[in-house]
This record gives sequence, C-alpha cells and structure tokens, in this order.
Amino acid sequence: MQKTALLLVLLFLSLCELNAQISDFDHINFKKADSIALSLKGENLTNLPELSYKLTSNLKTDAERFRAIYRWVCDNIANDYTLYLRNSRQRQRFKKDSLKLTAWNTKFRTKLFNRLLKRKQTICTGYAYLVKTLADFANIDCKIVQGYGRVSTTNIETLDLPNHSWNAVNLNNKWYLCDPTWASGIPSPKTNKFIFQYNDGFFLANPKLFAVNHFPVDKQWWLLYGSDIPSFETFLSSPILYGNAYKKLELHNAPQQMHHNIKPLEKVIFKYQLKDNTKTQNIKLGFDNGFSTWKNQPTSISINDKSLEVEHQFTQTGFYDVHLYIDDDLISTYTVEVKK
Repeated sequence: MQKTALLLVLLFLSLCELNAQISDFDHINFKKADSIALSLKGENLTNLPELSYKLTSNLKTDAERFRAIYRWVCDNIANDYTLYLRNSRQRQRFKKDSLKLTAWNTKFRTKLFNRLLKRKQTICTGYAYLVKTLADFANIDCKIVQGYGRVSTTNIETLDLPNHSWNAVNLNNKWYLCDPTWASGIPSPKTNKFIFQYNDGFFLANPKLFAVNHFPVDKQWWLLYGSDIPSFETFLSSPILYGNAYKKLELHNAPQQMHHNIKPLEKVIFKYQLKDNTKTQNIKLGFDNGFSTWKNQPTSISINDKSLEVEHQFTQTGFYDVHLYIDDDLISTYTVEVKK
C-alpha cells in the first residue's frame, strides 16, 4: 500500500511538472510588471538589492515579481557574442588539460562579471547569474541551469562541453524554465553587434519545446519524465529551432530528427501545436538546394484546433535545406536528401 501511494504521489507531481509553463498564469496580467521593468531602463548594477526592491516591491505575486526581474535583465543586458566566441575557443583548446581549463574558467569568470557590472555586457552565464541574484533578493527560489544549447550556428561535431546556461524558477511550488539570453535579442549577422529584441516565448517555456534545443547537465531540470527525456544523441540530431518557434509554437511534435533520407515522390510530414491559429496560406516551406533558394506552399496543410500538420512531397533528387515559415517568420530547419 505504501509503495502504491508513493507511486501515485510521484505520478501526480510529474504531471504537475509537465504542465509547468506560461499558461499556468493566464489569469495574471504581466503589463504592470513589464511597465515597472521598462520604467527602470538604464539603472546600473552597483546596488543589486536596491534594484531588486525597485523591480518587485509594488507587485503582488511571485510570478509578477519574477517577470519584472526577468524582463529588466532581458531589456538592459547586452549579449557579448565576441566574448562568447573567445570563451568557446579557449575551452576547446584546454578541454584535455583539466588544470589549464580550470585556470581559464577562473580567469574568465572574473572578467565576465566585471564586464557585466561595468558595461552591462555578458554571455549566458552572466544573464543566468543576474536573474538568479535579483530573484534571491526578492526571496524567489531561482537556479542556474548548466547545459548544452543548439542554435543554427552550433557545430555539433565539437559540442562536447557545456556551452549554455539558463534559469529554473520555483513559482507556486512548481518549477519553470526560462532563457534570458536567447530572449534578450540577437547579434547582427554582419557585425556581431547585439540588437535588443525581446522574445517573450522563452519566459516560462513549455519544457517539451525547450528540450529540442536545451540539454541540461542535471537531469532534474528537464522537467520531463521517462521517454520524454531525449538522449544526448537524439538532442544532437534534432531539428534547428529559431526564436520565432517559441513565439508561434506550443510544441514541435515531428519530425524529431533534422536529417531525412527519402526516395523521389516520398513525403515528409511535419507536426506542430500552435499557440494561436493561423491561416493555411500563412504556412510556407523554404528550400535551398545549394544552387538556388525558393519558397512554396507545402503539398498539403491541415490546421485543426491549433494542431498543424504539413506534408511535402519531394519529386526531384538532391540535397535540400528545408525551412518552415509561419507568417513569414522562420521557425525551424531540416535537411532532406532525395535519392533513387
């Protein structure tokens, strides 16, 4: 009886965690929290307890208080992509020498936090640290999660060291995931100069969607259970998701791998759960065969109760990069090789 009761409790807790996402707070209007964060734009980091108090003291719930902290960090801290690349190169250089790697990490951490405090520039570690520190001063339980992140420029052949950090936050006795780094903006493709461009989709994101391009070192921060937790090999072979996916999608259901080998006239099926319904004419696929690029309507599109299913038949042999667009926003990328 005791074992049965324990299993039921664990099952209940796991179901609660699976639903840990922004929709839990549909009853809360975050406009006041966002307004406070925006009103404090430009505040410096010389007194973090005071900044935390200014951001949170006039808000009623922990969800609103955390939102104000998170939004302020995303709107005021610039991602130093050049610094990120330098750190990545050095970590790869010293990965087989633990003493040199430790020495570099210590030296870099000092430089990183000095740059954060003085210039309000950092990389993912600094974002996660600042969100956690400001949350701690507001008595909100927040953790830094270390792991692997995949974006379109990630070289999976050399992804053997953790390269990303994000946050988990406890609100109303449930843990939630967010990524302040990727929510804050993007580096310019031409200059690497950071462009502030807040993306609300990374705030209390759906753990299943989060798992497509976030792989935590500590398994508890999946907020997933059983077969929903991917292996590292599955993570590396997953499709590429872009920031717009977090704006448009509730879930990315299929295909679960990026690369596909098919024969002429075969179809590839794509399945998603949308946050909001859209019209079929707003769904397009982009193609790149190495010689030219073009967009087309898929072979078939079905939208039923926010469930989107896209099928495309490939008639010509070749190797294709295939991109999904919703409302002209780039959502995801796959590769398809068509051979006889």
